[in-house]
Amino acid sequence: MMTSVRWTTVESPLGALLLTADPTTGALTSLSVPGQKGGRTVQDGWRRDPGPFRDVERQLAAYFAGERKEFRLPLSTAGTEFRERVWAALDDVPYGATTTYGEIAARIGAPRAAVRAVGGAIGANPLLIVRPCHRVIGADGSLTGYAGGLERKTRLLGLEGALGAGGMVSPVSPVSPVSPVGPVSSRAPRPAMRP
Repeated sequence: MMTSVRWTTVESPLGALLLTADPTTGALTSLSVPGQKGGRTVQDGWRRDPGPFRDVERQLAAYFAGERKEFRLPLSTAGTEFRERVWAALDDVPYGATTTYGEIAARIGAPRAAVRAVGGAIGANPLLIVRPCHRVIGADGSLTGYAGGLERKTRLLGLEGALGAGGMVSPVSPVSPVSPVGPVSSRAPRPAMRP
């Protein structure tokens, strides 16, 4: 018997957030905003159940109130090894800081030519806000694409204090010296990945 995905919605300053969880472990599998490019939508057979999301809801409320700077939640995503490495690198970008697509590529040990593939992986991030892809900006400091829309990206960066005067992005804050991110599974790390 197949267990159905659990879901609920949570109100936020960005609109109603759709949350999904693994039916077995309760780990958060996605967080989507209304109208999100590639975002999840409720499917037939899914079960609405706010129970598994109480802690997520509390942490999101604290984040939007400016009282929480990082999330401590069980997460479960299903991406290629390359995407999982990119998503894990997002977790290392601290609150109030920004980084670039090129810096993320360097952090995972990908060649400079992989910047577009890194951008594609970031755009496919299923856990908006919680896994902070909104903190990734263009090499020139510009606000580049965000699956949830640039207005939401601006709001999130503003909340975190990463915007300077006039709503411009503050200078890029390096997240740490360049070092490849370790594997996200028990598999041995591979040499530089091809996107």
